[in-house]
Amino acid sequence: MSTVAVVERVPFAPPDIGAPEIAEVVATLESGWLSTGPRVRRFEEAFAEYIGAAHAVALNSCTAGLHLSLLACGAGPGNEVITTPLTFCSTANAIVHCGATPVFADVDARTGNLDPSAAEAAITPRTRALLPVHYAGRPVDVTGFRALAERYGLALIEDAAHCIEGVSGGRKIGTTADFTSFSFYATKNVTTGEGGMVTTASADAAERIRIASSHGLSRQAWSRYLQPGPVHYELVMPGFKYNMSDLQAAIGLHQLASIRERYERRLEICGMYDAALGDLPVRRFDPVPAGDVHGLHLYTIQIDAAGSLTRDEVSRRMAGAGVATSIHFPALHLHRYYAERFGFTRGRYPQAERISDTVLSLPLSSALSDDQITRVIDVTRGAFGA
Repeated sequence: MSTVAVVERVPFAPPDIGAPEIAEVVATLESGWLSTGPRVRRFEEAFAEYIGAAHAVALNSCTAGLHLSLLACGAGPGNEVITTPLTFCSTANAIVHCGATPVFADVDARTGNLDPSAAEAAITPRTRALLPVHYAGRPVDVTGFRALAERYGLALIEDAAHCIEGVSGGRKIGTTADFTSFSFYATKNVTTGEGGMVTTASADAAERIRIASSHGLSRQAWSRYLQPGPVHYELVMPGFKYNMSDLQAAIGLHQLASIRERYERRLEICGMYDAALGDLPVRRFDPVPAGDVHGLHLYTIQIDAAGSLTRDEVSRRMAGAGVATSIHFPALHLHRYYAERFGFTRGRYPQAERISDTVLSLPLSSALSDDQITRVIDVTRGAFGA
């Protein structure tokens, strides 16, 4: 009787969770304090120290961080916020949630990041903020965007969902803007399952975000219930339910403590890909300037149609061989909601569209083994007939 070998599927970005995270979660459960509490505060302090930021506020998502940062800088109805079309929908959705209008500008073909020159051309008297995204973990031109913000009196908000380890011009991402929002989603370089963090140099803005994240109450739950005697608090604004829980922070504390080791592993994996796939007929983004640090959240290749071999066909072939891939990102202005509401059409942002049509992300996570990476390489080469 013949048997069929079962080939294990290589996942796209499995989380790298270790024994310390698990033990901390158990300790949190046993403590009886599950929601926002002392572990959240410890995580905020550790994160601010790692980034070198004056203030860090933990939230339930990067999206919440973008939303509250926009509100903190006064973005609302009648305002415009300039961002990139090569991003996840949450970036522009946060602008819409404020009542402001998202205005897209094209990206630099060499980096995938929002082009400062294109952003400047999109500025109008209604522009309130610039919202560049550190695409795939590559830092944007922070010097260029800071100069634009100062020249036109705009707020600078950075979407650093991919870029927790990033450095630009000798400065850590998270210290280069008025507000920077980070993601701890399950696939991110530091994960809490779901979660986010905002960094800012402004104590007033940090306090406003903290209050807004917990319904708009003057005192958060953990501080209310630790006080003896009657508990008094006041609603000072109509806020949101955006707070992080101690269960999430329990994971984040140990993820942050081991961030360097996981980064080194992703750097090693990227080196394996570079060495083994360099002869394939694909485009790649330029390396970061000397001294900058790429966050290495995604490993992307760009597959321009060669005969009948398209990006989607390569992805299908790899999926059929048991290797997961992803697309970062379908151009946001061509999604039905944005196209219909704001009248965006194909051809408006040609560089973003070309990348969107050709980019493919290969599996990348410090949890992947050498054997799994070797399989990804073999399957990728096989998809090209190499």
